[in-house]
Parts: sequence; structure tokens; C-alpha cells
Amino acid sequence: MDIKDIIKVGENKTVEFKEIIPNSKKISQTAVAFANGAGGKIFIGITDDRQIIGIDEKLDIFKTIDDLNTIIYDSCYPNINTNIYTENKEDKTILVVEIFPGNLKPYYIKSMGRENGVYIRVGASNRKAGYENILELERQRRNITFDEEIDWDLDYKNLDLKTLKKNFKENKKDFSEEKLLNLGLIKKEGKDLKVTRGLGIILGMYENTNINCARFKGKTMDIFLDKKEFTGNIFEKIENIQMFLENHLNLSSEFEKFQRKDILEIPTLALREGIINAIVHRDYSNQGRDIKIGIYDDIVEIVSPGGLPSTLTIEQIYSGRSEIRNRVLARIFKEFNFIEKWGSGINRMINLCKNANLKTPEIKETGDSVVLTFYRANSIPDSAGLMPDNAGLVPDSAGLNNLSETEEKVFNLVSDKTTRKEIQNKLSLSERTIRKVLNTLQEKDLVEKIGKGPVTYYKKK
Repeated sequence: MDIKDIIKVGENKTVEFKEIIPNSKKISQTAVAFANGAGGKIFIGITDDRQIIGIDEKLDIFKTIDDLNTIIYDSCYPNINTNIYTENKEDKTILVVEIFPGNLKPYYIKSMGRENGVYIRVGASNRKAGYENILELERQRRNITFDEEIDWDLDYKNLDLKTLKKNFKENKKDFSEEKLLNLGLIKKEGKDLKVTRGLGIILGMYENTNINCARFKGKTMDIFLDKKEFTGNIFEKIENIQMFLENHLNLSSEFEKFQRKDILEIPTLALREGIINAIVHRDYSNQGRDIKIGIYDDIVEIVSPGGLPSTLTIEQIYSGRSEIRNRVLARIFKEFNFIEKWGSGINRMINLCKNANLKTPEIKETGDSVVLTFYRANSIPDSAGLMPDNAGLVPDSAGLNNLSETEEKVFNLVSDKTTRKEIQNKLSLSERTIRKVLNTLQEKDLVEKIGKGPVTYYKKK
């Protein structure tokens, strides 16, 4: 990328501008932060407002380069690989200090010690690394992910795996001990089987695996109209999130062979891709924070804690590069066909929205979070400036337009005498989801429940 293009983008995870040569402390901090991340470049001779002024022409450039190399070599540990050179733009000399990403992390400032001298890059600034950040850098050095580590507080023999086993069975997947070992859900320690954090995440054993969804009034978070916190098994959470989105986003209808087909304003597959990405790639070592999904009048926003992996940038994501932060989760989602090809999900999500004539989804790294924004279809606001929940629907006499896509699928399978099991056999949904949908259909006075226990069946009203 040409230096003028870099200047247009501005400072970020891999770029820093300096008007004059910074002091040794600033140089060392940035060098360590870049080496602990995706690498980066310090451009000296560019102002904060992105004006090219160049370095002082009176400087002895060769001595300056030697001095900078000496500062980095003497003050940082382990040794950091650098390349320092000049570029000429607008007849001005710019000094470029290029820092390459290291594989001996964590890098730190010698005089401050390993506990206090580690720096990481967060957005366009250097930040002193906390204890969890240092542990993550150590995992990168050992080439292990957080979810591959053993959770010594969980006892494999006492875990309730019935629901997970059922998920595997419904998807025709083997649930043997060998399979769980291959997927990294468990590990062998001597003769004992130990639980990895990946299995704990999938079972929803940790507080920060909860996912919060909200429908806000208008375009701000001031007032919410609906709010749900989804816990438990990761596959159940995905189903519940999908139902929540379907309930609060607009539907349009088209007819195929005299049958109505409801289409969500944002393609369901695109939303699902965004949800899967948030779950698989978030930083689970970031305690006390969870994934948040907000529906506003104009956008749907998915906020994933932890920022991007330190070696990945937004530009690389758009180009199709994939950096797997949680290998156990990635294996599971690949096994269940939630992931088709590594690195293809973002472009597929973008193309789905483009084909639906929507604005391209946007991915931003804000501090230590990644924010994915879907732009909603244009709707006519009501007199209060709000978008009606049923905008774009084809009116009918039965009130079926108020059903989500999942609810309508279940409703269409109900005849004069239909059991819950018969519906479940035809849809790839869990028993819990089918029961919840049937209860909703009863509340909407569309379905009637007849009988109790094993002889229970449903019919349309």
C-alpha cells in the first residue's frame, strides 16, 4: 500500500505517525506492542493531522537509523526483528521503522521486567498488558488456544452430557470417547480424562458464555422494548438467538406455487454467519463480558469481547484471511457444518446482504471489542419515528404475519392430529425449541393442545 493510502486510513493497530523522532521510551513501547501483535510501522515525519512534513534534513540519517536500532536492541527482550528505511514523498523524507511480529512472545521492556514491561496494541495506542493478556501471549508462543487448555475445576465424570449427546445424535455425529478426544473436548492426563475449556464453553458452564439480546426503541440504547439473556448449551443458544431476531426484524412475503414464503429483511444466513463468527472467534479469556446483540430501528449490532486476535487486522479479514482463536470451537462448528470453508464466512455474509440490496455489513475494532453492524432494509417510520415490527408484511385474515420463520414452519406442519415428535422429526430443531414454539402458537390462539403426557397432540384452531 502506498504511503498516501496509509495516511488516508490513519493510525491503527499496525500504523503510528510521529512528527519528530520520539524518545527511547516511546520507541521501545511501540516496538514491543507491535512485536506482540501483527507487527507494524512507525512513520516519522507525519503530523497527527496526517500532514507530510518529513524529518529534519540536517539529520545524519545513517546515524539516526543506527541509534534507533540500538535503542530497540538494548531496551527490548527478546530481540525484536526490525527494518528501518526512508521513503520520499512530496519531496520530503519520511523515516519508517518497521517492526515484524515475533514468535517469542511476550516481548517486554527489559528495565521494567516481564511482569510490568509487556505492551500490546489496542486500536491506535499502546497499552500495558494485564495478566490475562500476558497469558494469551504465552499461549501464542506455545501454539495453543484458550479453549484447548484443561479446566482443572471441571470433573468429566460429573458432567451432564445428555443434551450434547442428543445434539450429536440429531446431526448423525459420533459421540464416542475417541471422537471427543479428536475434537479436543477432552484430553488424557495419564489414565484420566480431563475437560478442556472448549467443552465448558459449549456446555455454557461459564458466566461469560451467556449471550444478551435486546430490541431497542429508536436508534439508541436509551429504552429497550425486549431483552433476553440466553444461557446453557451453545446450540440451543444459537436457535434462541435466531428466533429472537426473527421475532423483531421485518418480514416481506413472496409466493411460490400458491404458497407464501416469508423473507427476513436481513438474510437469515448472513445473520447466522455473524452469530457463529462472534461465538467462535471471541476472546473467552476476557472474563466478565459476554456477546451482546442489539436490534435498533436502523441496524443490528453484534458486539464480541476481546478485539481481534493480535496478529490479525480488519483489512486482512476482508481479504479472506482467517485466524482461529478457539480451535476446539472451530472444530465443533466445522463438524456440524456451521463453517464451510475457513475464511469464507465474511465474504459470504457480505454477498448475501448485497444480493438483498442492503448496505454492506461493517466490521470495526473498537478498543478491545469487535463490532459487526448489519444495516436494516428501508422502512417507513410511523408518526413517532419508529419502524413498525410488521413493516413489509402481506396482510392476511388469520394474523399469521406475526409469526417468525421458525414458528410458521412448525405451524405449517400441524394438521388435525400432530404430535410434537412428528414435527421434530421433520425439522432440525431441538425438542426444547419445538416445545417453546408450540407454546407460543397456543398463546397466539393458532394451535390447540389436546391430551396430556405421551398421548398429547396438537391441531390447528
